[in-house]
Amino acid sequence: MKVFSATDVGRKRKINQDYVFVSASPMGNLPNLFVVADGMGGHNAGDYASSHAVETLVGEVISDQNINAIKIIRHAVEAANTEILARARDNISFYGMGTTLVLSTIVGHYIYVANVGDSRLYLIRDQIRQVTVDHSLVQEMVYSGEIKAEEMRTHPEKNVITRAIGAEDLVEIDFFDVEIKPGDYILMCSDGLTNMVEDQRIEALIHSEDKSLEEKGQSLIDEANANGGKDNIAVILIEL
Repeated sequence: MKVFSATDVGRKRKINQDYVFVSASPMGNLPNLFVVADGMGGHNAGDYASSHAVETLVGEVISDQNINAIKIIRHAVEAANTEILARARDNISFYGMGTTLVLSTIVGHYIYVANVGDSRLYLIRDQIRQVTVDHSLVQEMVYSGEIKAEEMRTHPEKNVITRAIGAEDLVEIDFFDVEIKPGDYILMCSDGLTNMVEDQRIEALIHSEDKSLEEKGQSLIDEANANGGKDNIAVILIEL
């Protein structure tokens, strides 16, 4: 397994509210752990929400005595949600803060995935496939038939999310498990990438045969910035 990870402030924002965590070695009873968080809130609140949520989550994973990966992840995400809510209630400057969260762990021939919000995980094999489902207003509009899926990237309300860590006392988490094979790529990213670069272009950049994994990962960030870089960009790219 090879891993590239990076965040970038982009070309329009002054503060980087995206946060990534990568461990290809065991974390508690999980064999590995990968996390992307995209914070939201006023000055300093968004970056605190994303980093503190991930730090809380990692601590919970390490201390959890469960052996079931889904139970470990669920407990950790719920603990992060409770912690962000508590900090927002304790400090008026953090009021309304929150963060998206997408995380994964690879166990044998499967990747187990959880997400809250609109940060995504993709599987790239012969072609690109989005595994997670966005918790966003535009995704609900697609479901209701108001807009087409290809209109999501350019819709004026594309940044309105319907779930987040720190939004409600009880956090609703989506879980996925996908069989993986040698040669697969796993991409985890914030919407700072996917709002700037179409899926087919992401696939083409990752399938570039003359580039290393690091060059492929950095090319995603460079492409998002070249297309405007309107938001922070977070990327974790895993080659199996």
